[in-house]
Amino acid sequence: MTAQSQHLHHHKPFPKGMLWAAAALIAFSIVISLAGRLTDFGTVRNPEATPRAAYALTFADRADGAVAITDAPSGTLVIALEPGTNGFARGVLRGLARDRKLEAIGRDIPFHLTSWSDGRLTLEDPATGRVVEVNAFGPTQIETFAKIAEAAAARGTPITLLSDEGGTK
Repeated sequence: MTAQSQHLHHHKPFPKGMLWAAAALIAFSIVISLAGRLTDFGTVRNPEATPRAAYALTFADRADGAVAITDAPSGTLVIALEPGTNGFARGVLRGLARDRKLEAIGRDIPFHLTSWSDGRLTLEDPATGRVVEVNAFGPTQIETFAKIAEAAAARGTPITLLSDEGGTK
């Protein structure tokens, strides 16, 4: 063996102090996570909410490009989203309709728009189980769906929902 080949094969051991520090950090992280899980310290939970009002609504595209929102029990037009307006709401409704189409579900089952005691608004598709938390998308979207809820309150028939940990069932 030459001097150069001996030099290439000589390894310096990894510092044991670094290994102990890494192991201590991992152990500490596990202990803190476990303590947080067991005591709920540092966790965020939404308070249990109850439905204030819920409406069964159907959505249909009209020939003029508007989206007609109808109270399912009475068949009364609640509100029409005119073309070029309410882009977010129209997108949400199209997404829910697309999910139904992919699962070969018809339009017979109405959607549920629910106002909760904690101020949240949700739009649920009971046919697919999909729930859209409107509040997650900001004040403009909340305002749009709040207008739909107000129109439903004025022209629609409230429905009764069973509460399931802050969601509809």
